[in-house]
Amino acid sequence: MRLRSLLTMTDLGLELLVGEQEQDRFVRWVVTTDMLDPARYLSGGELVLTGLHWRRDPADSDSFVSALAGAGVAGLVAGQARYGGVPQDVVEACRRHRVPLFQVPVTVGFAVVTEYINRMFATGRAADLCAALRRNRELAAGDGLGPVIDSIERDFGLRCWVMSSTGRLVAGSPPPPATAIDAFLSARNLPVVLREADPPCTVFAVDEQRVARAGDWLLIFEADCTEWPGEQRALVADLAAVVALEHARADDEQRAEMRLAQELLERIVSGAEPPEILTRLELTGLGSAAGYRAVAASIDADTLRPNELRALLREILHAGGPAVAVVDGVAIAVLPAHPDAVRDIARTVAALAPGLHGSRLAVGVSGVADRTGLGEAVDQARSACRVAAERGGPGSVVGHDDLAARTLLLASVPADVRLTLQTRLLHPLQTYDRVHRADLVHTLEQFLEVSGAWTRCAELLHIHVNTLRSRIQRIEQLTGRDLSRLEDRAGFFLALALR
Repeated sequence: MRLRSLLTMTDLGLELLVGEQEQDRFVRWVVTTDMLDPARYLSGGELVLTGLHWRRDPADSDSFVSALAGAGVAGLVAGQARYGGVPQDVVEACRRHRVPLFQVPVTVGFAVVTEYINRMFATGRAADLCAALRRNRELAAGDGLGPVIDSIERDFGLRCWVMSSTGRLVAGSPPPPATAIDAFLSARNLPVVLREADPPCTVFAVDEQRVARAGDWLLIFEADCTEWPGEQRALVADLAAVVALEHARADDEQRAEMRLAQELLERIVSGAEPPEILTRLELTGLGSAAGYRAVAASIDADTLRPNELRALLREILHAGGPAVAVVDGVAIAVLPAHPDAVRDIARTVAALAPGLHGSRLAVGVSGVADRTGLGEAVDQARSACRVAAERGGPGSVVGHDDLAARTLLLASVPADVRLTLQTRLLHPLQTYDRVHRADLVHTLEQFLEVSGAWTRCAELLHIHVNTLRSRIQRIEQLTGRDLSRLEDRAGFFLALALR
């Protein structure tokens, strides 16, 4: 709302005393004060109401008005009750410091003025802002969110930011509120007000209905938006729609890049010849790196769809310029090697953990490999990811150096050997379990876990030892193996570990 709009509010009876040339100033909000120096509580653009109780002598007028001017207020409304009018020294101070001055009749209380102006302000600005956002949808589709966010702050005096769930500032002038990400990820319900911030801020999800919290973007307003009327709350939905459009547009722009990454990772996983892999590595723009790491990520249940898991891993690795794809339900990335990769990824995943809300994100990171060792790096990352998943917790990261020697050995087992072991040793048991609703595979795992200790295994399975013996005999009959032999136990162990 512009300052000149005050003179159209005939119910208030405001009279302009100073500042006819300043009527295009934008009014951001209305505050009432009788402090001699209220500057610390002002942030610019306010319409200040005062009963002049701060004035003890004419010299106070210059102190008060200069504080308002320094804070960048839009204007001043003075009451007449205390002095029977506005003292001339107040008028002169406003003229000297170029602060527009209005006087309000004695019959109109400040509460009435505040309620009336704020109601008009909220309705009018919400309508103007929503219209501007609708106009800026095309702008967002062409030039990104920056111009939209800038126009909101410039034209409407409302500061806001857009951030990713990993803390990346997507749009808005830094710095954003320090606690916004933690509040966004950990809050049970959104929006949430950051009351410890100065001034308070409100955090919204951009696409809460369709995107899991850990994979969503957040929208932050420098205001307590929970107190806004319905008309003004509409601007949140309109801006969120613009942001969601930009998020989708970014995915569309990366479509060709994602297709190349998918081809690259599928060929690496399938064991394609090095020349075929290197050709696609060049097409992704990663061909000139001195070394590479592979990263694999999985999440339990149906928390994230495959494309969302891929986007989340890409966001976690944002600074690395990765090629990311989803193969067999696991998001896999290849990126230029960085010495602190495991530490940085672990820090990001730990920060994301509250936003998983009970789901478990597992991430595995390979060692450094050259162009010819990408297949081994991907195998290492996938093995590390499986170990991370077994560790539990909302977010777990396992690096190549954290893997036990046996895990490293398993990671190097060729795909055809893995398939042979699983087919010969596990397939008969899995088929039997499915047909008879039995539990032979789990029984085998527990038996090997306790190194063949019959009593301990029966206790873990909550069955009688004789029942356990019967199950082990059935396993031996179906597979033709003897679990009393170390060689056969080792074969089963490898088959289970390679699943």
